[in-house]
Amino acid sequence: MILTNIESVPGKKIIEHYGLVCGSTIRAKNAFKDLGAGFKNIFGGELKSYTALMEESRGQAIERMMQQAQALGANAIINVRFSTSNIAQGAAELYVYGTAIKTE
Repeated sequence: MILTNIESVPGKKIIEHYGLVCGSTIRAKNAFKDLGAGFKNIFGGELKSYTALMEESRGQAIERMMQQAQALGANAIINVRFSTSNIAQGAAELYVYGTAIKTE
């Protein structure tokens, strides 16, 4: 599956357009990791546990979007975008979406 954040796949011709596909995941923070993050907020530095959580969340959301596109017969997704939102205190949604297409 080809993923791109531009309007086409360079060097490929779009032969089918399937429309919007998306994937999402909602994740909650871990209370123990929050304690460590609180110290990082005081002293500064990367919140590595949250970085790993976001990487895992992006991967899961992308996989769900690709499964939806494959079910439609697509072999590429263009105009891929990410969005995040708070769902509840300590929980956030990561949402990814794009346009499913078939290329030659």
